Amino acid sequence: MGETYVGVDVGGTKVLAVRLSAAGVLEATATRPMPGVSAGPDAVEEAVALAARDVYAAGAPAALGVSAAGLVDATGERFLFGAHLPWRDAPVRRSIERRLEQMERGSGGGAPSGGPRGPNPRVVLDNDANCAAYAELVAGAARGVRSALLITIGTGIGGAVVLDGRVIRGAHGLAGEFGHMQAVPDGLACECGLRGCWEQYCSGRALERVTRVALGRHLDGPEVTALALAGDQVALHSFASIGTWLGVGTAALVSAFDPEVVVVGGGVSAVGDLLLGPARRALAGSLQGTAYRSVPELVPAGLGPEAGAIGAALLARDGRS
Repeated sequence: MGETYVGVDVGGTKVLAVRLSAAGVLEATATRPMPGVSAGPDAVEEAVALAARDVYAAGAPAALGVSAAGLVDATGERFLFGAHLPWRDAPVRRSIERRLEQMERGSGGGAPSGGPRGPNPRVVLDNDANCAAYAELVAGAARGVRSALLITIGTGIGGAVVLDGRVIRGAHGLAGEFGHMQAVPDGLACECGLRGCWEQYCSGRALERVTRVALGRHLDGPEVTALALAGDQVALHSFASIGTWLGVGTAALVSAFDPEVVVVGGGVSAVGDLLLGPARRALAGSLQGTAYRSVPELVPAGLGPEAGAIGAALLARDGRS
């Protein structure tokens, strides 16, 4: 077997790992529950390491990428802040390397029984949407495109900007935090500490909240999705609500960046036109001069909910720049 590369996507509700061949072919996937913010950094780092080990092949991969939902510094060393993750200005890249080393020595408390032995991989860390954008550029819906926006809709909203065929990280590595743009002044409180953030109106948690208000009981995202696919009117209205907010927020981004295409990924986007139909209508209705300009196509991510993990593995293979 040739060299392999592993990517691990750390989200608000789950940790998803993938293994790619050197040619970028997806060979294996594994999922572990996200321990949650209250469990603390150690528990999350262990979940990341264990998920990675779940997809190891005959030996350790050549490199391992970690895709994390939040602010990652320009060096790719430190995770600064994330509303749904417990790290605060922490050297996460090195911490995960250390955790893998401990597991290899058998002192990390949880290495899989009989797991492969060998040199530990180099670890690369980046923001989840940057990883997803890179995956879509290399092998997905933005392949061959010079300018694009990526919006990931999961527990919250992530984003990335592609200009001249490159993911733009900004002066401090923090570009693309679309979910925490203020959509409603003095609006709903957000886990980030602000109010009225876009992700409070368009995200997995927003979907659950809108449905709970309408039904008077809590349903999680997959349950709402199943109802919507079965034609339930309340669930369909919930998707229409967050889809409309998706289109309104996207219009502001299109006005700022004028991309060729807008790619929508993340777990919530898996419903396709239930979300994207209302979003396209709201985008067209919220953008100035649509009779005189091109409205960019709003398309689903070609690599689906695995884009972040795949992108992390590809960045580990190609080098984070």
